[in-house]
Amino acid sequence: QVRLVESGGTLVEPGGSLRLSCAVSGITLSASAMGWYRQAPGKQRELVATISAERKINYADSVKGRFTISRDNAKNRGDLEMNNLNPEDTAVYYCNVNAGPGIDLWGQGTQVTVSS
Repeated sequence: QVRLVESGGTLVEPGGSLRLSCAVSGITLSASAMGWYRQAPGKQRELVATISAERKINYADSVKGRFTISRDNAKNRGDLEMNNLNPEDTAVYYCNVNAGPGIDLWGQGTQVTVSS
């Protein structure tokens, strides 16, 4: 059974930092693209960052220079380092693994709240 489990979401003050992790089981991560998406209340889910199997990275403009996506194939895990957080970053963050055509996997999400 394939599972993606996100962790690390919590309440943080503006300007703070968080590290989200996505533990993947049931599938070998090395051949797959990974990504982080987020969905704020009343808004559509949006791309935050992606990293391909070849480690090509793409960021949403809103997080460039503040967020860093990474992956550890040996541990079957991906991370999202988030710095200089602001209230607009408040959302549920989802891990995504694209393991091939028609194989799009999602975690359950982890809540990030940026507030003083």
